[in-house]
Amino acid sequence: MTATTAWRADPYDDALRTGRGPLFLRRDDGWLLPLEVERWCEAPDRADRSVLDRCRGAVLDIGCGPGRLVAALAAQGGRAMGIDISPEAVARTAGLGGTALCRSVFDPLPAEGRWDTALLIDGNIGIGGDPVALLRRLRQVVSPTGTTLVECAPADVDERCAVRVDDGRGGRGARFPWARVGVRALAAHAGRAGWAVSEHWALDGRPFIALIRQASSASRR
Repeated sequence: MTATTAWRADPYDDALRTGRGPLFLRRDDGWLLPLEVERWCEAPDRADRSVLDRCRGAVLDIGCGPGRLVAALAAQGGRAMGIDISPEAVARTAGLGGTALCRSVFDPLPAEGRWDTALLIDGNIGIGGDPVALLRRLRQVVSPTGTTLVECAPADVDERCAVRVDDGRGGRGARFPWARVGVRALAAHAGRAGWAVSEHWALDGRPFIALIRQASSASRR
């Protein structure tokens, strides 16, 4: 089963449908990473608003989940679209007044190369299990003068692993690749993918990095 199919498994869609957890990513060794479903389904908090304040122009929210950021940008009159591989996530985003497509970031996307801001929030730098490959893909998606805003893991970690979506009550999805990356590791991966750190900040225990394109990074492709 592909990672795309795994995120469509019942535990994830069910949690988004109800707006409640518990929900986890479970590694093969049994370690659990809690997923903050309730926070994702609420209005943006202070840390989220620090991200929204840095959004410029047309914004693409990658792994938008239930759509709180897309909806907030739309309510402010901004141009924003979310993508998520979960139909329930796309439906919830639309229900909040946002625009979203059921699509992977590695699929063809509208307006490739013309997005002014891309968001990888709520751990979504982990998509695909390879942060360098994901950030290289975003060089094709984001405009040459655009910015990618990334939320990092709150610990100094650089991990690749196989995980499953797990509801803590016996419901589990299929295995798929994931990554967890702290600030220091993300800065290194970004450099290898042709990005430079333009800003970093943290609020309420959530660290973020802003990335801009390296002018001399064509040789890194």
